[in-house]
Amino acid sequence: MQNDGSGRILVQNLSKTFGPVAAVQNLSFAVEPGSVTGFLGPNGAGKTTTLRMLLGLVTPTAGSATISGLPYHQLGNPARVVGAVLENEGFHPKRTARNHLRVYAAAIGVPDQRADEVLALVGLAGAANRKPGDFSLGMRQRLALATALLGNPQVLVLDEPANGLDPEGILWLRNFLRAYAREGRTVLVSSHLLSEVEQTIDQVVIISHGMTRYYGSLEQLRGSQQTRVLVQAADPNALVKALQEAGYPQVEPTPDGRVAVAGATRQQIGDLVAQSGLAVYGMEEDRADLERLFFQLTNGAYTGAPMQQQQQYQPPQPPPGGGWGPPQPGYGPPQQQYQAPPGYQQPGPQQGWGGQR
Repeated sequence: MQNDGSGRILVQNLSKTFGPVAAVQNLSFAVEPGSVTGFLGPNGAGKTTTLRMLLGLVTPTAGSATISGLPYHQLGNPARVVGAVLENEGFHPKRTARNHLRVYAAAIGVPDQRADEVLALVGLAGAANRKPGDFSLGMRQRLALATALLGNPQVLVLDEPANGLDPEGILWLRNFLRAYAREGRTVLVSSHLLSEVEQTIDQVVIISHGMTRYYGSLEQLRGSQQTRVLVQAADPNALVKALQEAGYPQVEPTPDGRVAVAGATRQQIGDLVAQSGLAVYGMEEDRADLERLFFQLTNGAYTGAPMQQQQQYQPPQPPPGGGWGPPQPGYGPPQQQYQAPPGYQQPGPQQGWGGQR
């Protein structure tokens, strides 16, 4: 095998077990150059284990994972091919951000000035002489990304890159990753921040219990779900009846009092409402979003058990005969007789509890 220069990531029948635990099971997908691919799944689904196998940090039990046609350890100088961020804690506490990057630059054979280039690229030029120990979580994320970019790699593999970023940072990251992919490079982003990833990715791989649940384009995933129209009507019951009589059987109320209609357009519903003389205050198209589809595909893999109903506190009842005087024999929990320790003597009439008078 040889490096084909494509930057294509290929995972084929990949599996990993840790003792009795199957972390990844027969996983297969490809990440093509020129696109941002989201690698999604609930915590514990096997995402990080898969990325570690891709980057040569964990040996697969079965299957293979290659980058540009080669396993990671055969890439020669892999940092010039793949930039990866799996965590953002690998910083020396007393070394400045610039010097941290220069150490890595020397290790992979790039000039020192590359450190300042990537600091500017990720928005940390003004913090070059600060120590990462003083950085916020979002700044450490940016510095970790700068480290991954030192070798000007063709492939980026990022695990939860938006973690700790503020809204401005998230917008910056989204635009950066899209621009990086437009240059013909490969970007694989692992995340559970579904609403953010939905605005960034082109392709999506969804896994649960280490197995592939969906692999393909985001638009195909959305297209597999039927669009609904949500209607706010003055008389929801009358609207439901009119829709069913007109041949729209997929009609149901929503918790907020609107009527959801599947298999119809806003224009069709508008025409029906006008003919029926019903009052409608608003209509909107409800497109299937990635988060709802995600939960459907993962099927609540890590949903907690329902909270058990707690036994209601019952105040103590007065003993038979009423009153709250001294307890009657047999009332209340059985008492155990106190046993004095060996050698203990009850104080005599001339002794107090402080010793001999």
